[in-house]
Amino acid sequence: MSEENQFFRPVKDFCARNVVTCGPDDALIGVVGIMREKNISSVIVTEAGQPVGIFTDRDLRNKVVAAGICPDQLKVRDIMNAPLAVIAEEELMYQALFRMSRQKIHRLGVLDPAGRLAGIITDTDILRAQAHSPHQLVLDIEKAKSLDELKALHGRIQALVLHLSGTAIGIRDLTRLIAHLNDQIVVRLIALLRAEWFDDIDENSFAFLVLGSEGRGEQTLATDQDNAIVYADELSAEQVKRIEEFSVALIDGLIAIGVPACKGGIMAKNADWRRSLGEWKARLRDWMATPTPDNILACSTFIDLRTIHGSPAFEQALRAEIYAQSDSNNLFLLRMVEGGLRFKPPMGWFGKIKGETEGEHVGELEIKKAGIFAITDGIKALAVQHKSLGGSTLQRLETLRASEIVDEQLSAALDEALRFLLLMRLRGQVEDIREGREPDNYIRLDRLNVMEKGRLKIALTSVEKFQEFIKHHFGLHLVRG
Repeated sequence: MSEENQFFRPVKDFCARNVVTCGPDDALIGVVGIMREKNISSVIVTEAGQPVGIFTDRDLRNKVVAAGICPDQLKVRDIMNAPLAVIAEEELMYQALFRMSRQKIHRLGVLDPAGRLAGIITDTDILRAQAHSPHQLVLDIEKAKSLDELKALHGRIQALVLHLSGTAIGIRDLTRLIAHLNDQIVVRLIALLRAEWFDDIDENSFAFLVLGSEGRGEQTLATDQDNAIVYADELSAEQVKRIEEFSVALIDGLIAIGVPACKGGIMAKNADWRRSLGEWKARLRDWMATPTPDNILACSTFIDLRTIHGSPAFEQALRAEIYAQSDSNNLFLLRMVEGGLRFKPPMGWFGKIKGETEGEHVGELEIKKAGIFAITDGIKALAVQHKSLGGSTLQRLETLRASEIVDEQLSAALDEALRFLLLMRLRGQVEDIREGREPDNYIRLDRLNVMEKGRLKIALTSVEKFQEFIKHHFGLHLVRG
């Protein structure tokens, strides 16, 4: 297995299992003696069988020796770090790396499915297993000090994806990685802007939200900006003005870095997408009470909101409003579902897949309209109805399956279909870039082999079955025309 693939293996494959532990009330001198004897640099602190903290040789140096404190009477709890930062053993190596980097730590406790301590993993373990991983890219993003540096790093993300797309990494893991890296770019840009010009804005007074596919964490290589700002109702006119200035600087900065502007203007620098919490609630009520095609499109994009910076309380309040309005007005969901049903999989007689018949994409298939949109929007409508909007489309599908809203067979078919369609979309975009074209959502049918054409046919058939399910679930099969 290549080093790049190892980066996507679970933490349990690399963590140390023989973990030395101690209690919080153990004598510090005794624990230090054990560390010296076993030649280790850290001990996990447990209480009643549960990990509660960690004690490291660095803690000893900085908190005891450097401070001139006599250690004789000290207990471990006096200098340990708590709570212990942890990760599940089934999570992937790159996720452990992101967590360490974000929290500026070097170790994570590893938990088994029951929540028990199963091991420990360090940044050294990761680097040892992954000598040429995206680790340095993450570190470079966090250390970037200018737009030019972030622009270069944004280009490196694309280069990394181009490289990894040729490996056996699953599309779900790859899209999650893209989302993680893009989030890091945005977070670092915000940090730079706030440090230089906007440190007076209270980060709890607003939230920067990403929407659409970015909000779901399903970005590929041809995703433009979809974002918004929500701020507290009680802000003064001057405070609102500062948030407006911040929004313009942020979006202009993202464009300068290389993140395309939204052609539809769904960006926080535009007043329509920058509102107080009360104004956003009113806008949601308007959208959902009057489900015109434009309102459905705007609301559907907004529904996928996810907080990148600021207070998460705004996201929670807006999501609660979405659920409340959906409960009181079923018409919006019906119209939203009807819109999604208009995107029929392009299947002809005997299951033949039909490409474009005219224009510059003759013989090609618009993969998003052919099937991705029908799945993501159908699942989204179900998630709104059943108050389970968090996460990606596949995560929403898992929740719906667990709640028995979607049965096992259909859920498995949709899972496979969406993974394959997203893979085809990404592969088409990789081909575009390597051949000097702007990436889009078209794939060339003549480049698919027999097996790929078969999988595509199965995926589109699953989309057709899902659309029939959606029709019956929302009672649209009873509506004429």
